[in-house]
Amino acid sequence: MRRIHTPLYADHAATTPVRREVREALARCAEEALGNPSSGHGWGRRARRRLEEARRSAAESLGTTPRRVFFTRGGTESDNLAVLGRARHQRTEGAACPLVVTSSIEHPAVFEAAGQVVAEGGRHVVVATDAGGGLDFDALRAALRERPAVASFMWVNNETGLALPVAEVAAECRAHGVPFHSDAVQAVGKVHVSLAEVPAELLTVTGHKIYGPMGTGVLVATEPRALLPLHVGGGQEGGLRPGTEDVAGAVGLAEALRLAVEERRSEADRLGVLRDDVEARVLGRVAEMAVACDEGPRAPHISSLRVVGADSDTLLAALDADGVAASGGSACASGSSSPSRTLTAFYPGDQAASLRLSFGRATRRRHVDRIVEAVAHAIECARAAAA
Repeated sequence: MRRIHTPLYADHAATTPVRREVREALARCAEEALGNPSSGHGWGRRARRRLEEARRSAAESLGTTPRRVFFTRGGTESDNLAVLGRARHQRTEGAACPLVVTSSIEHPAVFEAAGQVVAEGGRHVVVATDAGGGLDFDALRAALRERPAVASFMWVNNETGLALPVAEVAAECRAHGVPFHSDAVQAVGKVHVSLAEVPAELLTVTGHKIYGPMGTGVLVATEPRALLPLHVGGGQEGGLRPGTEDVAGAVGLAEALRLAVEERRSEADRLGVLRDDVEARVLGRVAEMAVACDEGPRAPHISSLRVVGADSDTLLAALDADGVAASGGSACASGSSSPSRTLTAFYPGDQAASLRLSFGRATRRRHVDRIVEAVAHAIECARAAAA
């Protein structure tokens, strides 16, 4: 009989627990900023001050200005607003068939938004991406010459941790006069993200990947008037996100973002060492498996394992029974048994199961033995079930 272990969370790329400093900031805001920030009385003015303080803090963390920071209800909404908002605005300027350009491995919030552009009469060009982080720049330049509404390339892939060459993509977009959007949800706090260095006109961040509150997000937009809002009914957030602002959520996100950026270097170094140790030991113990995208630049917190002769759902069930939380890839595709679009793009025809381990602030060196043992046992169980 296997020993019952204390539960171990290895799914930080799906969501992170709200850290103590953020909880304290949320509590203070709930007590001090009771009013509607659109109201003119004292309560409303206090709420407005807290909202604008959060905006300034978020802007400083990202290397931009407060007037370009817009609070949303999460990363998906920010991605949708960047892609659909730009395409719909281009149509108002006379473009009969707006074009969106993306990589082949974008998050569904971007990829399906591009699909909606197609449903509304536009086009979507997909630029091939390889497992080493390379892009088909000839195809990108050809697409950019058609003056698309937006080009969207994620900073770090959510399933594999692969880092895309966003600085080079941004430079190409700028040379062609095309707005560049990047989903940086998995990048902030793990790799260096600065809009002062990578000139993205649009950038997506969310709170719950950096130990902030769920349901919070930011879209950085250098030209907000070139976006059509997804919702109507108010003038909040410069008219881009109508509805009474979540002041506490903005304060919590800004605090989480500040801490993530401040601690990024030391935490990234620590997590990279842990990830590499886990991967080396699992590969040394289990045959017929590999690490996805290990030949390319990766963020330090994600390990994507490809396991031959197993089923992803069985792997996850075995880990869960052992008290270890992990993912089969993207948590956003939960409940879907379809092959991963990202891994299919990287490894066409490959039938290996996918197992994503993602590490965070609670992951310690003492957990490595436990993770390796649990993964090896889960693979053994999954292969036995498939035999």
